Amino acid sequence: MNEQISPDVFRHAMTCFASGVTAITTQEADMPSGLIATSVCSLSVDPATILVCVNKTASAHDVILRTQRFAVNLLSAEHVAVAKRFTSLRGPDRFDPTHWRTGQLDVPTLIDAAVVFECRLAKVHDGFTHSIIVGRIAEAVVNDEGATDCLLWHHRDFARSTQRAA
Repeated sequence: MNEQISPDVFRHAMTCFASGVTAITTQEADMPSGLIATSVCSLSVDPATILVCVNKTASAHDVILRTQRFAVNLLSAEHVAVAKRFTSLRGPDRFDPTHWRTGQLDVPTLIDAAVVFECRLAKVHDGFTHSIIVGRIAEAVVNDEGATDCLLWHHRDFARSTQRAA
């Protein structure tokens, strides 16, 4: 009995999960690097930690491992252009300097992100095609004005969150 589903079935099923869109960013030798990720979640409050799943082939993957620091920037619905820039361009070209600043840990942070977590790498676990990166949060900034309408990835397209159901 084959207990493995096809990659196409898995990918299609995962499109049913609405996930917050984040820009995972880091920097090495003054060269910003980053990727868009939806596999991000909280791990622990004590110590404050977060999980980020990063494809091992992503250009920022090895930079995160070498520098041991990164930021998780939660995008708001107004950041579709930022997300598209990250998915269409490569390397430092992803970073429009008018939208980014250097954070406390010397990593790029999105100026008007809904939330920014600056993290030090705590652990890395093998996740087959991905690395499961545990970040210990050193700095957290919440933009209460920008946090009201998060950018989501749902059914292979961008969506926006709405008011609570009830």
